Amino acid sequence: MTEPPRKLDQLDVLLIKALTENPRAGFLELSRITGVSRATVQSRVQRLETSGVITGYGPDVDLPAAGYPVLAFVSLQIAQGDLAQIATELTRIPDVLEAYGTTGGSDVLCRVAATSHEGLQRTLLRINEIPAVVRSTSVMALSEVVAPRYVPLLEAVERPRPTRVRKSTIDSS
Repeated sequence: MTEPPRKLDQLDVLLIKALTENPRAGFLELSRITGVSRATVQSRVQRLETSGVITGYGPDVDLPAAGYPVLAFVSLQIAQGDLAQIATELTRIPDVLEAYGTTGGSDVLCRVAATSHEGLQRTLLRINEIPAVVRSTSVMALSEVVAPRYVPLLEAVERPRPTRVRKSTIDSS
């Protein structure tokens, strides 16, 4: 039986925000930033990790700076029931950064990076060689309008106040 999703409180969101803005900060530094004891910070962060809310601390990579200035979104229509095969095949293509099963006119949406337009074309041809792909449509990104983010979403909901944290700590964030 799976655990129900963890309900986040104000301190959880404050810690996620602090980690987003200071990803290399240790527990002592996070304690200073948030005004919460180091032990509480450590306990809460570990609980957020264990429950799967925080999934990693990998570096964010600027793709153009890393030599991948071409970004595209590729919609795939696939043969009925072949999502598992598509997932396996797409993971073998390093240019596919992520892929999601979707509703609507396509079945899978992929985010793809390339070093050039020619590189993107090679990747699209490779994707189209997957037997379960019936049709693909690609759209190139021209610019990033909103960078990937989570904190505004988490802050938009009123959350319970933690019981053993000073009121001023949460209210000052």
